[in-house]
Amino acid sequence: QVELVESGGGLVQAGGSLRLSCSASIRAFDSGALGWFRQTPGKEREFVAVISRSGGTTSYADSVKGRFTISRDNAKNTVYLQMNSLKPEDTAVYYCAAKRTWSYSRSVLRDSNEYDYWGQGTQVTVSS
Repeated sequence: QVELVESGGGLVQAGGSLRLSCSASIRAFDSGALGWFRQTPGKEREFVAVISRSGGTTSYADSVKGRFTISRDNAKNTVYLQMNSLKPEDTAVYYCAAKRTWSYSRSVLRDSNEYDYWGQGTQVTVSS
């Protein structure tokens, strides 16, 4: 059963914007935390942002803070990542992930090993 499906990736020029979407199964969407990670070849998966079940709590990697916004639409079982002022270093495969339970530990929420469900990823390429 596919739990998470990302869409919205593509090619954009530096300074541009993209909005990623992640459509989730009910089980995955009801998870305590929904997050976005990204990965480039030869590197570990990197935390980008996370949002709580209620949507009232969010957290961002320092590298994207002020440029990216994570949100969720509970009526559509969808989580979004609005990416503005994109930079070439944002180029990566972006993954949506769900963690069954929320954690008040910043390090736990940023650890990809703590997440239970993953999407297949969507490529984002930012040209200079």
